[in-house]
Amino acid sequence: MLRPKKKISKRNLKEDALVTTYVKLTSFYDANKRAISIGLTAIVVAVFAIVIFLKNRSDNNEKAITALGAIFESYDAGEFQKSVDGIPEKNIQGLKSIVDNYGGSAAGDLARFYLAGAYANLGRYDEALKEFEDYSPSGEFLSVSRLSGIGSCYEAKGMPKEAAASFEKAGTQFPKDVSAAENLNNAARDYGQAGDREKAIELYKRIKKNYPTTAFARDADRFIAQLSV
Repeated sequence: MLRPKKKISKRNLKEDALVTTYVKLTSFYDANKRAISIGLTAIVVAVFAIVIFLKNRSDNNEKAITALGAIFESYDAGEFQKSVDGIPEKNIQGLKSIVDNYGGSAAGDLARFYLAGAYANLGRYDEALKEFEDYSPSGEFLSVSRLSGIGSCYEAKGMPKEAAASFEKAGTQFPKDVSAAENLNNAARDYGQAGDREKAIELYKRIKKNYPTTAFARDADRFIAQLSV
């Protein structure tokens, strides 16, 4: 005689499911506990490394701020070689040392911008270009200054086409900057020297249209006439 099947409640089903899941997880862990242990250890190490990295970066930024403040007086006074090398007798680091030691921090990266400017003022244009290219500007003013700095270096090296491209980028990407008309004027001049008269004329016309009250707009017609001959 067959006995009636015992009625299985939802609670029984839940308990059975939990038991089954627990058994599966236990079996999985037993079979893979070495790999799991290694994985968890790796995660802990990675988190610890990130915490240490962020702390070191913060510490380095503070050190870079202090060092940059100490040497900036020399830079501001036009003592560019001293600002690059530092003042060892006063235990003041130069811009190159600050970049080498703290270049990964925000203040260290700003020191790179001033190092590029110092190199440019010393006529060391290749070194200046390298630092300008490696610099990561924050904000419009520094972005424009970086691009115009690159343009000035190429111009000094006798490379008007490259100079024009950088000046044009500065004037085009930041059209509301106070130096936008000047950068476009520099770009037009360099395009003219590079033999690209059409591009030069185009930029002079843009200056007249977009910056009509500037001195560069007032001189534009004269330059357009010279290029149109």
